[in-house]
Amino acid sequence: MKPLQHTTPAPIGPTLRQISRWHEHLRELHARLRPHFARPEAHQHALHYLQAILSDIPRKNGWQIAEHARQARPYGMQRLLSAAVWDQDAVRDELRALVTVSLSAPLPSQEELAGEAPFPVLVVDESGFPKRGRHSAGVGPQYCGLTGRVENCQIGVFLSYVTAAGHALIDRELYLPEDWCQDAARRQAAHIPEGVRFATKPELARSMVQRAQEAGLPIRWVVADTVYGHSPDLRLWLEEHGYAYALAVPSIEVVGVQTRTGLLLSDVASIAQQALHARDWQRLSQSLGTKGERLFDWARLPVVQAGVVDGRHWLVVRRCLDDPHELAYFLVWAPPDTPLPTMVQAIGGRWHIEEDLQACKDLGLDHYEVRSYLGWYRHITLVLLASAFLVGITVQSHLTASAPQQSAACPALIPLTTSEARHPAFPSLLASTHFSSPDLSLVLVAADPPILGWLLSSSSPRESQLTLCVEPPGLPRKSPGSLPGNSPGKLPEPFPGTIAGHFPRRSKACSRSCCTFHTKGGTR
Repeated sequence: MKPLQHTTPAPIGPTLRQISRWHEHLRELHARLRPHFARPEAHQHALHYLQAILSDIPRKNGWQIAEHARQARPYGMQRLLSAAVWDQDAVRDELRALVTVSLSAPLPSQEELAGEAPFPVLVVDESGFPKRGRHSAGVGPQYCGLTGRVENCQIGVFLSYVTAAGHALIDRELYLPEDWCQDAARRQAAHIPEGVRFATKPELARSMVQRAQEAGLPIRWVVADTVYGHSPDLRLWLEEHGYAYALAVPSIEVVGVQTRTGLLLSDVASIAQQALHARDWQRLSQSLGTKGERLFDWARLPVVQAGVVDGRHWLVVRRCLDDPHELAYFLVWAPPDTPLPTMVQAIGGRWHIEEDLQACKDLGLDHYEVRSYLGWYRHITLVLLASAFLVGITVQSHLTASAPQQSAACPALIPLTTSEARHPAFPSLLASTHFSSPDLSLVLVAADPPILGWLLSSSSPRESQLTLCVEPPGLPRKSPGSLPGNSPGKLPEPFPGTIAGHFPRRSKACSRSCCTFHTKGGTR
């Protein structure tokens, strides 16, 4: 006789009660911002702005954010970005503190320091924001990575903090071209402060890394692309402050390396062609991508610095597996005896800032319709703060969730992502300004959202049952605030013929399906 086996999956978070508290966590974060706002009205508008960013409205501009906040005019939201008195740099510091706490991990042991993990890592990258006019601060013909060509756009330089627990953007700077800094009329029209002077992108990156350093962030590596690796001043500054770096450089970068036949001084492309042989390459994983390990062939040569080989300066070359002629070059400065796999892992950390920028653009990073210098910083800061809030939710959910039993009946699940955390299945929890229910964990969800599988197995047998109505995808989805006869964010009135606070079971004529959940508030 086959032995009895339990096939009921173990509870997997986040639970309904945890999800219902996300809205309160947002309010707690918003409350910490109060000292940075001169008036309570602007502080309250900031909460509406954050809630709109976390919602599923198609465009995060003044009109739609105001409509989401049930305001007849967009003037309050526009004033929040343009004229209200509040300190966006202090809010940025709160953002950095939130990310630091959310992604904090125990200090690495000596064994871990000797291993391949390079975290924590600071990653620098830029992003373009295409524009049509010429009045937005810093706009002009510049290379835009979004389109891959020179466009009329603004350029923002961003800093991401990457640890073993996760990653998020923590700082931002708007790049002002030199012609903008010398044009007094355009500066005045865009409200650019008089103290702002021209700074190159590597100089902006250095200022952001310096702010992270002054804030006491643990930093082991700094990585960036060729725009920043081509700057000897930035490399020297990082070395002076003891930060290991892995910076990409263009093929025309000239360095001196030590080869088997002696010193070779040339551009890195020629060095890779002349000095590297088949036995010098190693196949290593740079990072984990959506389709598995991102494998490349890697080789390194010691760089001659001040006439000697110090064992800290290296030229690292990456070769694509599909096209052996596609090479990338990196200048690395690391502690002595650092193995090549550790350097490769640090270089692979740069990919995370691409994910962070995409996640923020999904939240409306590039939806702003402001021209002023101040307005750009304020919108970008609030979007980064909303993204950091979601990152904190996902990291905490992953840490508190019980470890699933890996079996055929209950396979392991991947961690909760930020896009799933802000799924439009939960508008009344993350987006509503009126929803408040400390005991009742009830949400209306569309059929088969990504998180639904977790919710269906999140109840405890000792808790009482709650019926959750699920609308099939063929019907138009309605949030509680959009149901007729209800004020925004309120739960709908009971169905005819039912007791207040209860939902009916599915009948043959009913187009909805009902699922049973558990809460501590008693049977519903």
